[in-house]
Amino acid sequence: MRDSPFLPAVVMVAAAWPAVFFTPNAFATDYMSVAEAQKLMFPDATVFAPQTLKLTVEQIKRIEATSGTSLNTTFWKVVAAKSGDLLLGYVVNDAVIGKFQLINYAVAFSPDGHIRDVEILSYRETHGGEVRSKPWRNQFVGKSAAAALAVDNDIANISGATMSCTHLTDGIRRITHYVQTVLAAP
Repeated sequence: MRDSPFLPAVVMVAAAWPAVFFTPNAFATDYMSVAEAQKLMFPDATVFAPQTLKLTVEQIKRIEATSGTSLNTTFWKVVAAKSGDLLLGYVVNDAVIGKFQLINYAVAFSPDGHIRDVEILSYRETHGGEVRSKPWRNQFVGKSAAAALAVDNDIANISGATMSCTHLTDGIRRITHYVQTVLAAP
């Protein structure tokens, strides 16, 4: 065995084996906390008041029908951004699956339901982190539930980030219909 031509290869595989099978995902990045995102999106706010909202069956059906997606509010956290008694808008936090991993994000809305800002809070995928770029996120600003909010329609795709782009866009579209149905001032 000592003179075996395979010995160096066996030693190399044995030495690399733990790294191959037990290396943790080193791609997860937390960019900001929910509180930091809220303050960034509403710098004039003095209060961020959590909103407890129970959807009716009718509201759920309406949101699903108008957004074209199923409704899952498991991750949604809604806060009202206020300056004193003045309502500045809302921040909704959500999470969607990119390709394999969760992407946590926050969307800021004006009181009338238009998107003010989108922030990526955590990104765990190995590819597609370009969805965090300001130009890509700015495509949503000013849009509401009246917009299509669909990749390759009014939202550009990013090569190599198709799943992240699509799933984030679907999530944001779902939230805009939620905001329009439940929170937006007429």
